[in-house]
Amino acid sequence: MDKAWMYIEDRLQSNQYGEGVKQFIAMAQAHAPGSDRIRCPCRRCRNMLFHPFRVVEDHLLITGIDPNYNEWIFHGEEESLPTHLSNEGDDRDSGNDDYIDNVDEMLNDIWVGSFMDHEARNSSCDEANVGGHTSDTPKYQTFEGLLDDARHPLYPSCTKFSKLSFIVKLLHIKCVGGWTVKSFDMVIKLLKAAFPDALFLDSYHEACRLERGLGFTYKKIHACPNDCVMFWKENADKDVCPKCNASRWVSRKSKQMRIPQKIMRCFPLKTQLQRLFMLKNIAEAMRWHVEERGDDPSFMRHPADSRVWKEFDTKHAWFSNDARNVRLGLASDGFNPFNNMSRPYNIWPVLLVPYNLSPWLCMKDPYMIMSSLIPGPKAPGNDIDVFLRPLVAELKELWEKGIDTYDSFKSETFRLHATLLWMINDFPAYSNLFGWSTKGKMTCPTCNVETDM
Repeated sequence: MDKAWMYIEDRLQSNQYGEGVKQFIAMAQAHAPGSDRIRCPCRRCRNMLFHPFRVVEDHLLITGIDPNYNEWIFHGEEESLPTHLSNEGDDRDSGNDDYIDNVDEMLNDIWVGSFMDHEARNSSCDEANVGGHTSDTPKYQTFEGLLDDARHPLYPSCTKFSKLSFIVKLLHIKCVGGWTVKSFDMVIKLLKAAFPDALFLDSYHEACRLERGLGFTYKKIHACPNDCVMFWKENADKDVCPKCNASRWVSRKSKQMRIPQKIMRCFPLKTQLQRLFMLKNIAEAMRWHVEERGDDPSFMRHPADSRVWKEFDTKHAWFSNDARNVRLGLASDGFNPFNNMSRPYNIWPVLLVPYNLSPWLCMKDPYMIMSSLIPGPKAPGNDIDVFLRPLVAELKELWEKGIDTYDSFKSETFRLHATLLWMINDFPAYSNLFGWSTKGKMTCPTCNVETDM
Protein backbone atom coordinates (compact mmCIF):
# COMPACT_ATOMS: atom_id res chain seq x y z
CA MET A 1 0.00 0.00 0.00
CA ASP A 2 1.31 3.45 -0.93
CA LYS A 3 2.19 5.35 2.26
CA ALA A 4 3.06 8.71 0.75
CA TRP A 5 -0.19 10.16 2.13
CA MET A 6 1.18 9.81 5.68
CA TYR A 7 3.52 12.76 5.16
CA ILE A 8 1.02 15.22 3.66
CA GLU A 9 0.76 18.28 5.92
CA ASP A 10 -2.48 19.78 4.56
CA ARG A 11 -4.62 16.83 5.57
CA LEU A 12 -8.12 18.34 5.44
CA GLN A 13 -7.65 19.79 1.95
CA SER A 14 -5.97 16.73 0.42
CA ASN A 15 -8.06 14.05 -1.28
CA GLN A 16 -5.00 11.77 -1.32
CA TYR A 17 -4.74 11.89 2.48
CA GLY A 18 -8.46 11.17 2.91
CA GLU A 19 -8.30 8.19 0.54
CA GLY A 20 -5.25 6.87 2.34
CA VAL A 21 -7.07 7.01 5.68
CA LYS A 22 -10.06 5.15 4.22
CA GLN A 23 -7.84 2.40 2.82
CA PHE A 24 -6.01 2.15 6.16
CA ILE A 25 -9.29 1.79 8.09
CA ALA A 26 -10.53 -0.85 5.60
CA MET A 27 -7.33 -2.85 6.04
CA ALA A 28 -7.58 -2.59 9.84
CA GLN A 29 -11.21 -3.77 9.78
CA ALA A 30 -10.25 -6.77 7.65
CA HIS A 31 -7.43 -7.55 10.08
CA ALA A 32 -9.72 -7.44 13.14
CA PRO A 33 -13.03 -9.09 12.11
CA GLY A 34 -15.71 -8.95 14.77
CA SER A 35 -13.92 -6.25 16.78
CA ASP A 36 -15.24 -2.70 17.10
CA ARG A 37 -12.03 -1.17 18.49
CA ILE A 38 -8.46 -0.95 17.20
CA ARG A 39 -5.26 0.76 18.22
CA CYS A 40 -5.21 4.41 17.19
CA PRO A 41 -1.96 5.32 15.35
CA CYS A 42 -2.51 9.10 15.45
CA ARG A 43 0.18 11.50 16.66
CA ARG A 44 -1.43 11.72 20.08
CA CYS A 45 -2.45 8.09 20.80
CA ARG A 46 0.54 6.41 19.07
CA ASN A 47 -0.98 2.89 19.16
CA MET A 48 -1.25 2.98 22.96
CA LEU A 49 -5.04 3.55 23.11
CA PHE A 50 -7.94 1.56 21.61
CA HIS A 51 -10.83 3.45 20.00
CA PRO A 52 -13.82 2.62 17.74
CA PHE A 53 -13.12 2.73 14.00
CA ARG A 54 -14.97 6.02 13.57
CA VAL A 55 -12.97 7.71 16.33
CA VAL A 56 -9.70 6.43 14.88
CA GLU A 57 -10.67 7.82 11.47
CA ASP A 58 -11.43 11.24 13.01
CA HIS A 59 -8.11 11.24 14.87
CA LEU A 60 -6.20 10.44 11.69
CA LEU A 61 -7.96 13.22 9.78
CA ILE A 62 -7.69 15.88 12.47
CA THR A 63 -4.50 15.03 14.39
CA GLY A 64 -2.66 13.10 11.68
CA ILE A 65 -1.02 9.70 11.66
CA ASP A 66 2.27 9.14 13.45
CA PRO A 67 4.88 9.51 10.67
CA ASN A 68 7.22 7.09 12.47
CA TYR A 69 4.66 4.27 12.25
CA ASN A 70 6.00 2.96 8.95
CA GLU A 71 5.24 -0.73 9.46
CA TRP A 72 1.56 -1.20 10.31
CA ILE A 73 2.12 -4.33 12.35
CA PHE A 74 -0.96 -3.66 14.54
CA HIS A 75 -3.30 -3.19 11.61
CA GLY A 76 -2.69 -6.11 9.27
CA GLU A 77 0.76 -5.55 7.81
CA GLU A 78 3.34 -8.24 8.40
CA GLU A 79 6.42 -7.31 10.36
CA SER A 80 9.59 -7.22 8.28
CA LEU A 81 11.81 -9.66 10.15
CA PRO A 82 15.46 -10.22 9.26
CA THR A 83 15.94 -12.14 6.05
CA HIS A 84 16.97 -15.44 7.64
CA LEU A 85 13.95 -15.40 9.97
CA SER A 86 11.42 -14.40 7.33
CA ASN A 87 12.69 -17.13 5.02
CA GLU A 88 12.16 -19.72 7.74
CA GLY A 89 8.63 -18.47 8.31
CA ASP A 90 7.83 -18.66 4.59
CA ASP A 91 9.14 -22.22 4.46
CA ARG A 92 6.94 -23.32 7.34
CA ASP A 93 3.88 -21.80 5.71
CA SER A 94 4.46 -22.86 2.13
CA GLY A 95 6.08 -26.23 2.71
CA ASN A 96 8.94 -25.28 0.38
CA ASP A 97 12.04 -27.29 1.24
CA ASP A 98 14.46 -24.94 -0.52
CA TYR A 99 15.41 -23.17 2.69
CA ILE A 100 19.08 -23.92 3.15
CA ASP A 101 21.24 -20.91 3.95
CA ASN A 102 24.13 -19.88 1.74
CA VAL A 103 26.88 -21.78 3.52
CA ASP A 104 29.65 -20.28 1.41
CA GLU A 105 28.55 -16.79 2.42
CA MET A 106 28.27 -17.87 6.06
CA LEU A 107 31.80 -19.26 6.09
CA ASN A 108 33.09 -16.13 4.39
CA ASP A 109 31.46 -14.02 7.12
CA ILE A 110 33.09 -16.17 9.80
CA TRP A 111 36.47 -15.80 8.15
CA VAL A 112 36.26 -12.07 7.46
CA GLY A 113 34.73 -11.34 10.86
CA SER A 114 37.70 -12.99 12.59
CA PHE A 115 35.50 -15.18 14.76
CA MET A 116 37.63 -18.21 14.04
CA ASP A 117 40.62 -17.04 16.00
CA HIS A 118 43.41 -19.30 17.10
CA GLU A 119 41.64 -20.41 20.27
CA ALA A 120 38.34 -21.21 18.56
CA ARG A 121 40.02 -23.09 15.74
CA ASN A 122 42.56 -25.11 17.67
CA SER A 123 40.97 -25.54 21.10
CA SER A 124 37.88 -27.53 21.91
CA CYS A 125 35.25 -26.29 24.30
CA ASP A 126 36.46 -28.86 26.81
CA GLU A 127 39.98 -27.43 26.67
CA ALA A 128 38.58 -24.03 27.59
CA ASN A 129 36.61 -25.58 30.46
CA VAL A 130 38.18 -25.55 33.87
CA GLY A 131 38.82 -29.15 34.85
CA GLY A 132 37.76 -30.50 31.44
CA HIS A 133 39.49 -32.92 29.09
CA THR A 134 40.65 -32.45 25.54
CA SER A 135 39.00 -33.88 22.44
CA ASP A 136 40.72 -36.23 20.01
CA THR A 137 38.91 -34.99 16.88
CA PRO A 138 39.76 -31.33 16.21
CA LYS A 139 38.66 -31.38 12.56
CA TYR A 140 35.39 -29.56 13.12
CA GLN A 141 37.13 -26.75 15.01
CA THR A 142 39.20 -25.66 11.98
CA PHE A 143 38.11 -23.41 9.15
CA GLU A 144 39.62 -25.86 6.69
CA GLY A 145 37.47 -28.67 8.12
CA LEU A 146 34.30 -26.59 7.79
CA LEU A 147 35.22 -25.59 4.26
CA ASP A 148 35.80 -29.23 3.36
CA ASP A 149 32.35 -30.19 4.69
CA ALA A 150 30.75 -27.28 2.85
CA ARG A 151 32.21 -28.47 -0.48
CA HIS A 152 31.13 -32.09 -0.13
CA PRO A 153 27.55 -32.85 -1.21
CA LEU A 154 25.46 -34.83 1.24
CA TYR A 155 25.47 -37.75 -1.21
CA PRO A 156 27.02 -38.07 -4.70
CA SER A 157 24.04 -36.81 -6.74
CA CYS A 158 22.78 -34.23 -4.21
CA THR A 159 22.70 -30.64 -5.51
CA LYS A 160 20.76 -29.00 -2.66
CA PHE A 161 22.54 -30.03 0.53
CA SER A 162 26.17 -30.14 1.56
CA LYS A 163 27.26 -32.14 4.58
CA LEU A 164 27.63 -28.93 6.57
CA SER A 165 24.35 -27.28 5.54
CA PHE A 166 22.32 -30.40 6.30
CA ILE A 167 23.76 -30.85 9.80
CA VAL A 168 23.32 -27.12 10.56
CA LYS A 169 19.66 -27.34 9.58
CA LEU A 170 19.16 -30.56 11.53
CA LEU A 171 20.64 -28.93 14.66
CA HIS A 172 18.32 -25.98 14.16
CA ILE A 173 15.29 -28.28 13.95
CA LYS A 174 16.43 -30.01 17.14
CA CYS A 175 16.51 -26.69 19.00
CA VAL A 176 13.17 -25.46 17.65
CA GLY A 177 11.43 -28.82 18.12
CA GLY A 178 12.88 -29.52 21.56
CA TRP A 179 14.38 -32.88 20.60
CA THR A 180 16.32 -34.79 23.20
CA VAL A 181 19.86 -35.97 22.50
CA LYS A 182 18.60 -39.55 22.34
CA SER A 183 15.94 -38.72 19.75
CA PHE A 184 18.51 -36.80 17.66
CA ASP A 185 20.83 -39.82 17.64
CA MET A 186 17.91 -42.07 16.69
CA VAL A 187 17.08 -39.85 13.71
CA ILE A 188 20.73 -39.88 12.63
CA LYS A 189 20.84 -43.70 12.78
CA LEU A 190 17.59 -43.94 10.81
CA LEU A 191 18.88 -41.58 8.10
CA LYS A 192 22.17 -43.48 7.85
CA ALA A 193 20.27 -46.76 7.46
CA ALA A 194 17.94 -45.30 4.81
CA PHE A 195 20.68 -43.43 2.89
CA PRO A 196 23.95 -45.36 3.32
CA ASP A 197 25.78 -43.20 0.76
CA ALA A 198 25.06 -39.96 2.62
CA LEU A 199 27.77 -38.26 4.71
CA PHE A 200 25.94 -38.06 8.04
CA LEU A 201 27.65 -37.50 11.36
CA ASP A 202 27.59 -40.34 13.86
CA SER A 203 25.96 -38.62 16.84
CA TYR A 204 24.81 -35.41 18.43
CA HIS A 205 28.12 -34.97 20.22
CA GLU A 206 29.97 -35.03 16.91
CA ALA A 207 27.54 -32.39 15.61
CA CYS A 208 28.34 -30.26 18.67
CA ARG A 209 31.97 -30.21 17.63
CA LEU A 210 30.80 -28.66 14.38
CA GLU A 211 28.93 -26.00 16.37
CA ARG A 212 32.11 -25.17 18.21
CA GLY A 213 33.85 -24.77 14.88
CA LEU A 214 31.23 -22.16 14.00
CA GLY A 215 32.07 -20.26 17.17
CA PHE A 216 29.14 -21.35 19.39
CA THR A 217 31.16 -22.17 22.50
CA TYR A 218 30.82 -21.74 26.23
CA LYS A 219 33.07 -22.22 29.22
CA LYS A 220 32.45 -24.38 32.26
CA ILE A 221 33.62 -22.78 35.50
CA HIS A 222 33.55 -24.79 38.70
CA ALA A 223 32.05 -23.18 41.79
CA CYS A 224 32.01 -23.80 45.52
CA PRO A 225 28.92 -25.82 46.52
CA ASN A 226 28.15 -23.09 49.08
CA ASP A 227 28.48 -20.28 46.49
CA CYS A 228 31.49 -18.75 48.26
CA VAL A 229 33.84 -18.47 45.25
CA MET A 230 34.35 -19.73 41.74
CA PHE A 231 37.44 -21.78 40.95
CA TRP A 232 38.52 -19.21 38.39
CA LYS A 233 41.62 -17.08 37.91
CA GLU A 234 43.35 -16.94 41.32
CA ASN A 235 41.40 -19.99 42.55
CA ALA A 236 41.62 -22.07 39.38
CA ASP A 237 44.12 -24.59 40.77
CA LYS A 238 42.56 -25.06 44.21
CA ASP A 239 40.73 -28.22 45.25
CA VAL A 240 38.95 -26.75 48.27
CA CYS A 241 37.10 -23.49 48.82
CA PRO A 242 39.43 -20.87 50.41
CA LYS A 243 36.54 -19.56 52.53
CA CYS A 244 34.55 -22.55 53.78
CA ASN A 245 37.02 -25.39 52.98
CA ALA A 246 34.31 -27.28 51.06
CA SER A 247 35.66 -29.72 48.49
CA ARG A 248 35.55 -28.73 44.85
CA TRP A 249 34.91 -32.34 43.83
CA VAL A 250 32.20 -34.88 44.53
CA SER A 251 34.87 -37.56 44.80
CA ARG A 252 38.66 -37.39 44.73
CA LYS A 253 39.44 -41.05 44.13
CA SER A 254 41.32 -40.33 40.90
CA LYS A 255 42.25 -37.17 39.06
CA GLN A 256 40.87 -38.47 35.76
CA MET A 257 37.39 -39.21 37.12
CA ARG A 258 36.88 -36.23 39.40
CA ILE A 259 33.40 -34.72 39.18
CA PRO A 260 32.87 -31.08 40.24
CA GLN A 261 30.10 -30.34 42.72
CA LYS A 262 28.80 -27.24 40.93
CA ILE A 263 29.38 -25.92 37.40
CA MET A 264 28.43 -22.57 35.90
CA ARG A 265 28.11 -22.20 32.12
CA CYS A 266 29.57 -18.94 30.84
CA PHE A 267 28.83 -17.78 27.27
CA PRO A 268 31.41 -15.26 25.98
CA LEU A 269 29.80 -11.86 25.51
CA LYS A 270 32.35 -10.41 23.11
CA THR A 271 31.82 -12.98 20.34
CA GLN A 272 28.04 -12.68 20.67
CA LEU A 273 28.22 -8.91 20.23
CA GLN A 274 30.49 -9.36 17.23
CA ARG A 275 28.00 -11.78 15.72
CA LEU A 276 25.29 -9.06 15.73
CA PHE A 277 27.25 -7.24 13.04
CA MET A 278 27.78 -10.30 10.83
CA LEU A 279 24.55 -9.95 8.81
CA LYS A 280 24.06 -6.73 6.86
CA ASN A 281 20.44 -6.19 7.86
CA ILE A 282 21.16 -6.68 11.57
CA ALA A 283 24.30 -4.52 11.41
CA GLU A 284 22.15 -1.79 9.87
CA ALA A 285 19.45 -2.28 12.52
CA MET A 286 22.05 -1.78 15.29
CA ARG A 287 22.05 1.92 14.32
CA TRP A 288 18.27 2.32 14.62
CA HIS A 289 18.36 4.28 17.89
CA VAL A 290 20.29 7.08 16.15
CA GLU A 291 19.40 6.97 12.47
CA GLU A 292 15.72 5.96 12.42
CA ARG A 293 14.26 6.68 15.85
CA GLY A 294 13.17 10.24 15.17
CA ASP A 295 13.73 13.26 17.37
CA ASP A 296 10.29 14.17 18.71
CA PRO A 297 11.03 15.10 22.38
CA SER A 298 7.38 14.98 23.50
CA PHE A 299 7.08 11.18 23.38
CA MET A 300 9.11 8.30 24.76
CA ARG A 301 9.18 5.52 22.18
CA HIS A 302 12.52 3.94 23.06
CA PRO A 303 14.92 3.88 26.03
CA ALA A 304 17.06 6.32 24.01
CA ASP A 305 14.39 8.94 24.79
CA SER A 306 14.94 8.51 28.54
CA ARG A 307 16.76 10.98 30.76
CA VAL A 308 19.33 8.38 31.85
CA TRP A 309 20.30 7.59 28.23
CA LYS A 310 20.66 11.27 27.35
CA GLU A 311 22.71 12.04 30.46
CA PHE A 312 24.98 9.10 29.65
CA ASP A 313 25.51 10.41 26.08
CA THR A 314 26.36 13.86 27.43
CA LYS A 315 28.82 12.51 29.99
CA HIS A 316 30.49 10.00 27.66
CA ALA A 317 30.41 11.70 24.27
CA TRP A 318 33.20 9.49 22.93
CA PHE A 319 30.93 6.46 23.39
CA SER A 320 27.86 7.99 21.77
CA ASN A 321 29.79 9.32 18.76
CA ASP A 322 29.66 5.84 17.20
CA ALA A 323 26.07 4.58 16.94
CA ARG A 324 27.36 1.00 16.76
CA ASN A 325 28.58 0.98 20.37
CA VAL A 326 26.18 -1.27 22.24
CA ARG A 327 24.02 -0.35 25.23
CA LEU A 328 22.86 -3.34 27.22
CA GLY A 329 20.23 -4.17 29.81
CA LEU A 330 20.64 -7.15 32.15
CA ALA A 331 17.74 -9.42 33.13
CA SER A 332 17.96 -12.32 35.55
CA ASP A 333 15.56 -14.42 37.59
CA GLY A 334 15.26 -17.99 38.78
CA PHE A 335 13.01 -20.78 37.55
CA ASN A 336 12.52 -24.52 37.92
CA PRO A 337 13.71 -26.19 34.69
CA PHE A 338 12.08 -29.54 35.50
CA ASN A 339 8.45 -28.34 35.38
CA ASN A 340 7.85 -30.20 38.62
CA MET A 341 7.30 -28.18 41.78
CA SER A 342 7.69 -31.27 43.93
CA ARG A 343 11.34 -31.35 42.84
CA PRO A 344 12.84 -28.13 44.22
CA TYR A 345 15.48 -26.67 41.94
CA ASN A 346 16.30 -23.06 41.05
CA ILE A 347 18.50 -22.12 38.10
CA TRP A 348 19.23 -18.52 37.15
CA PRO A 349 19.87 -17.51 33.52
CA VAL A 350 21.55 -14.13 33.01
CA LEU A 351 20.34 -12.45 29.82
CA LEU A 352 21.48 -9.26 28.09
CA VAL A 353 19.27 -7.12 25.85
CA PRO A 354 20.91 -4.92 23.14
CA TYR A 355 18.96 -1.65 23.14
CA ASN A 356 20.53 -0.36 19.93
CA LEU A 357 17.76 -2.22 18.11
CA SER A 358 14.21 -1.01 17.63
CA PRO A 359 11.63 -1.81 20.35
CA TRP A 360 10.04 -4.52 18.21
CA LEU A 361 13.36 -6.36 17.71
CA CYS A 362 15.47 -5.96 20.86
CA MET A 363 13.23 -8.29 22.90
CA LYS A 364 13.02 -11.01 20.23
CA ASP A 365 14.73 -14.36 20.83
CA PRO A 366 17.41 -14.07 18.09
CA TYR A 367 18.85 -10.90 19.63
CA MET A 368 18.75 -11.65 23.35
CA ILE A 369 22.19 -12.66 24.60
CA MET A 370 22.69 -15.50 27.05
CA SER A 371 25.57 -14.53 29.31
CA SER A 372 25.61 -17.31 31.89
CA LEU A 373 23.62 -20.08 33.57
CA ILE A 374 23.91 -20.03 37.37
CA PRO A 375 23.25 -23.57 38.67
CA GLY A 376 21.01 -24.64 41.56
CA PRO A 377 19.63 -26.40 43.42
CA LYS A 378 19.03 -23.21 45.41
CA ALA A 379 18.96 -19.58 44.35
CA PRO A 380 22.32 -17.75 44.63
CA GLY A 381 20.73 -14.99 46.70
CA ASN A 382 23.16 -12.27 47.75
CA ASP A 383 26.05 -14.39 46.45
CA ILE A 384 25.01 -13.77 42.85
CA ASP A 385 27.91 -11.32 42.53
CA VAL A 386 30.27 -14.33 42.76
CA PHE A 387 28.79 -15.77 39.56
CA LEU A 388 28.72 -12.41 37.75
CA ARG A 389 32.50 -11.95 37.95
CA PRO A 390 33.23 -13.23 34.39
CA LEU A 391 30.53 -10.97 32.94
CA VAL A 392 31.81 -7.96 34.90
CA ALA A 393 35.34 -8.64 33.65
CA GLU A 394 34.13 -8.73 30.03
CA LEU A 395 32.08 -5.55 30.46
CA LYS A 396 35.10 -3.74 31.88
CA GLU A 397 37.22 -4.83 28.92
CA LEU A 398 34.52 -3.84 26.43
CA TRP A 399 34.24 -0.42 28.06
CA GLU A 400 37.94 0.35 28.45
CA LYS A 401 39.54 -1.39 25.48
CA GLY A 402 36.77 -2.53 23.15
CA ILE A 403 37.13 -5.29 20.60
CA ASP A 404 37.79 -5.26 16.85
CA THR A 405 34.55 -6.11 15.05
CA TYR A 406 33.71 -6.52 11.38
CA ASP A 407 30.71 -4.44 10.23
CA SER A 408 29.21 -6.28 7.25
CA PHE A 409 26.90 -3.34 6.44
CA LYS A 410 29.79 -0.94 5.83
CA SER A 411 32.34 -3.67 5.01
CA GLU A 412 34.85 -2.33 7.50
CA THR A 413 36.37 -3.18 10.87
CA PHE A 414 35.73 -0.89 13.82
CA ARG A 415 36.44 -0.83 17.55
CA LEU A 416 33.29 -1.96 19.37
CA HIS A 417 32.60 -0.79 22.92
CA ALA A 418 29.69 -1.75 25.17
CA THR A 419 28.16 -0.60 28.44
CA LEU A 420 25.52 -1.86 30.86
CA LEU A 421 22.92 0.87 31.41
CA TRP A 422 20.39 -0.84 33.67
CA MET A 423 18.92 -4.08 34.95
CA ILE A 424 15.48 -5.64 34.56
CA ASN A 425 14.21 -7.68 37.49
CA ASP A 426 11.41 -8.12 39.99
CA PHE A 427 11.57 -6.68 43.51
CA PRO A 428 13.11 -9.72 45.29
CA ALA A 429 15.87 -9.94 42.66
CA TYR A 430 16.35 -6.17 43.04
CA SER A 431 17.60 -6.85 46.55
CA ASN A 432 20.13 -9.45 45.34
CA LEU A 433 21.46 -7.49 42.36
CA PHE A 434 21.62 -4.02 43.90
CA GLY A 435 22.03 -4.75 47.60
CA TRP A 436 18.99 -2.61 48.42
CA SER A 437 16.93 -3.73 51.39
CA THR A 438 13.45 -4.61 50.12
CA LYS A 439 12.02 -5.20 53.59
CA GLY A 440 11.10 -2.80 56.37
CA LYS A 441 11.63 0.96 56.29
CA MET A 442 12.94 2.68 53.14
CA THR A 443 11.88 -0.34 51.09
CA CYS A 444 10.88 1.67 48.03
CA PRO A 445 13.96 3.07 46.24
CA THR A 446 11.84 5.99 44.97
CA CYS A 447 9.94 7.00 48.11
CA ASN A 448 12.91 6.16 50.37
CA VAL A 449 12.41 7.78 53.81
CA GLU A 450 8.79 8.62 52.96
CA THR A 451 7.85 4.95 52.52
CA ASP A 452 4.44 4.34 54.11
CA MET A 453 4.81 1.45 56.58
